[in-house]
Amino acid sequence: MEIHLTADQEAFIREAIASGRFQRPEEAVQEALSLWEQRERLRLEVLASLDKAEASLATGQGRAITAESMQELAGVVKKQGRERLVKDQPTER
Repeated sequence: MEIHLTADQEAFIREAIASGRFQRPEEAVQEALSLWEQRERLRLEVLASLDKAEASLATGQGRAITAESMQELAGVVKKQGRERLVKDQPTER
């Protein structure tokens, strides 16, 4: 496969090689593709989560978000956080 890079991309790769980050241009391209793959996997996971959330809302499993429900949720989170802090405290001898 033959790939053509922009002048900026080539300069970026040359800088990475000069700094010792990579030994060869192929390594930089492989790193870029690896990061792209990771991003695409994450994107697909997010899309699947959105589909699942939309399906649960369609079946009436959703929860209305109001000022009151947000205050209630904040209270639960604070309580759990405080309990965790107490649990994680080192015991004195």
